[in-house]
Amino acid sequence: MGQVRHGSATTTHAARAAIQRSEASPSTLSRELGINPKTVAKWRKRTTVQDLKTGPKAPRSTTLTEAEEAAVVAFRRHTLLPLDDCLYALQPSLPHLTRSALHRCLQRHGISRLPDIEGDKPKRQRCKRYPIGFFHVDIAEGQAAEGKAFLSSSKGSTCSSASTASASSRSLNSSTRLIDGQRGSSWNTC
Repeated sequence: MGQVRHGSATTTHAARAAIQRSEASPSTLSRELGINPKTVAKWRKRTTVQDLKTGPKAPRSTTLTEAEEAAVVAFRRHTLLPLDDCLYALQPSLPHLTRSALHRCLQRHGISRLPDIEGDKPKRQRCKRYPIGFFHVDIAEGQAAEGKAFLSSSKGSTCSSASTASASSRSLNSSTRLIDGQRGSSWNTC
């Protein structure tokens, strides 16, 4: 695997190491390597051949003051609200706060992602195994404009075939029709 250089780099790690070891003058080295003498002087001063981090040494907000940024961080840590909810709650007191400025602020302080809370997401479980010849039927109830609507789904025990159907009543008869294949659509992945 080769080294990754940024687009404006004129030297490789090997060339930088050679510059640091060399006793030749900067002008001689710059002619030999085809680079600027200032580049030779820069790599002579450094103790490593790695590129330095670009950007500000101490990143800070261009739109928020330090006090406003501290208030935003304290609000997020106290409430644990999602990004958009924080934005809508803070905008009355900080009208110049934008979603991107809020996100950058939270990233700088390492709290842009909410911590995972136990019980936050339902635990995924495998389907129960049934003996051959049995069907697993699930019935879900939903509200529709006409009243209650029921969605039935069944899964066979021998292969991954499934069927779904909607019905107006939650009855054994509608589930039986589903299994018989008289209503609904089915897919089979055996």
